[in-house]
Amino acid sequence: MGDLFIVRHGETEWSRSGRHTGRTDVPLTERGREEARRLMPLIRSHRIGAAFVSPLQRARETAELIGLHDVRIDMDLQEWDYGAYEGVTTVEIHRTRPGWFLFTDGVPAGPPERPGETPEEVGERADRMLAKVDAALANTEGCVVLVAHGHLLRVLTARRLGLPPADGALFQLATGALSRLSTEHGRPVLAGWNVRPHP
Repeated sequence: MGDLFIVRHGETEWSRSGRHTGRTDVPLTERGREEARRLMPLIRSHRIGAAFVSPLQRARETAELIGLHDVRIDMDLQEWDYGAYEGVTTVEIHRTRPGWFLFTDGVPAGPPERPGETPEEVGERADRMLAKVDAALANTEGCVVLVAHGHLLRVLTARRLGLPPADGALFQLATGALSRLSTEHGRPVLAGWNVRPHP
């Protein structure tokens, strides 16, 4: 069975400024496009059996720029729904909620189209996605690639390793980074993290 590769999309204006970017569909910056292009040789060095991507344009464009074809758009790969904190930085949140921490505290509800998610709800989405990954790995000789968003992929990594969703906090993930989840003696392991080729 192949490995699971996860790719965080390239830089956007909002990621550069630290704004929580959940469902707002912002594009990549030119630097973000270059971050994605630099990952192409790493992706091409592996046999890819299946690729899944978030429906948001920053993830879809990243997938295209790293050379993935026949990708499956999957709603479970959308970023954390930040509710009322969409577009707000952690520094701004701490002015009214000192000590607030996304992975344990979640977010307050926003408008109807952005009700917000708890860490546990994001964990449930990650578990659904991992079930799809396992089905794909069982039916292909290659690896599976996910192209999505920082906080969602951190929670997904925690769940893959048998940890609670809040432990996604342990896995800092840069834009335009490739990580690899594998197995050793039948158990899930972290085989590579935050790989970003030098320019």
